[in-house]
Amino acid sequence: MVVVKMIRWWILALQLVELCVSSLVHMSYGFYIFSTAVAGDVFQAFGDWFSKPNVIVGEKVVESNGSTNVEDLPPIVLVHGIFGFGKGRLGGLSYFAGAEKKDDRVLVPDLGSLTSVYDRARELFYYLKGGQVDYGEEHSNACGHSQFGKVYEQGHYPEWDDDHPVHFVGHSAGAQVVRVLQQMLADKAFKGHDTSENWVISITALSGAFNGTTRTYLDGMQTEDGKSLKPICLLQLCRIGVILYDWFDISWLKAYYNFGFDHFNMSWKKTGIWGLVDLLLGNSGPFASGDWILPDLTIQGSVKINSHLNTFPNTYYFSYATKRTSKVMGITLPSGISGIHPLLFIRVLQMCQWRHPSDVPPPFKGYRDEDWWDNDGALNTISMTHPCFPVEHPNHLVVKDSECQPLHPGIWYFKYVEGDHILFVVNRERAGVQFDLIYDSIFERCRKHVFRKRPTMPDHAPQ
Repeated sequence: MVVVKMIRWWILALQLVELCVSSLVHMSYGFYIFSTAVAGDVFQAFGDWFSKPNVIVGEKVVESNGSTNVEDLPPIVLVHGIFGFGKGRLGGLSYFAGAEKKDDRVLVPDLGSLTSVYDRARELFYYLKGGQVDYGEEHSNACGHSQFGKVYEQGHYPEWDDDHPVHFVGHSAGAQVVRVLQQMLADKAFKGHDTSENWVISITALSGAFNGTTRTYLDGMQTEDGKSLKPICLLQLCRIGVILYDWFDISWLKAYYNFGFDHFNMSWKKTGIWGLVDLLLGNSGPFASGDWILPDLTIQGSVKINSHLNTFPNTYYFSYATKRTSKVMGITLPSGISGIHPLLFIRVLQMCQWRHPSDVPPPFKGYRDEDWWDNDGALNTISMTHPCFPVEHPNHLVVKDSECQPLHPGIWYFKYVEGDHILFVVNRERAGVQFDLIYDSIFERCRKHVFRKRPTMPDHAPQ
């Protein structure tokens, strides 16, 4: 009995040490990102202050006529993942590490960084089309938040329709957001708009979160239901931090970075001190209702979402599945230390060794632990290839690029890439030449190989 108690205390001590280390690493990285953005803005301000614009009198830019206008091309919309941000947040910092500069028609929306896949899909629609975000009366009442959110006086692509479709590129959870949006378009879920799935011409997923991840359980989601949190875990610290951030409601700080929970009205101005107590006790707010991103990223949550989503016959699909693991004598291990970001190394190792609790029913029929061991530190590689559960969608593994030229719609083409989950975002230098190879191939595919009506390209104007 004494030995058993000692073992339990030892395990608890190890778990607390792991929690402290993980918390320190995540907070350090968050501070690094925030301070980098602030420093960049300060240097930019000083540069603007001391430099004088070059003014050339009597000279103006003459735009070429003909059909070379980039406005004729469908926009490429880059959708960020969890804890991400769009254009206008964190100063001049780019979530996609400047990849948006590779094409003349790219949009980078700023969606809730921790809001649910459903809420983000609704926000993305109104960001493009314009109007006030409508989360839907039934959903809003069930989740305890306002039905209406941010107002876009002018949509970023108001002409969006069947004849003016868009390309979507989603990183991490952003890929699932886009799939949910396309299904909403097919279901005509936006009042006053006659939508269809054909508003989307292509979806490209970069480390896309299609089938959930075992990391959610390591971070604190309960394996029993995939909804509730463990009493002591990394996500509990995250929950408390987000609640305090939104409750204090410091305007300049939230303008710089926002978790996206404004429609939950958690500010001290609306809830008061007792509202804060309710939020912290888990009696109200997004963490009480489950209307936030982590439940959607559990395997159970993803299977539930996938059961309502289709792969459509007129849309092109491509996915890049990242991994930072390899097999050594039949054992899955991290593939080197230097190539894995410190933020992700511990999780890569833990996800390699994941075992679903034997006393808990598996998340779906046919689940096997070994299928989920390959990972990139945030998502399991099996989750990133294509939608697999509860029903596998049409797919094709790409080994050589020639295998997918031409592309056929209605099929998930997927390719394995050696890299961790954040290799192609935030810090361009980490990926090196691989960064350009990935994004150049994505934009080239959108512009030259994926279309319903062949456009006149800027470099192929009629003579």
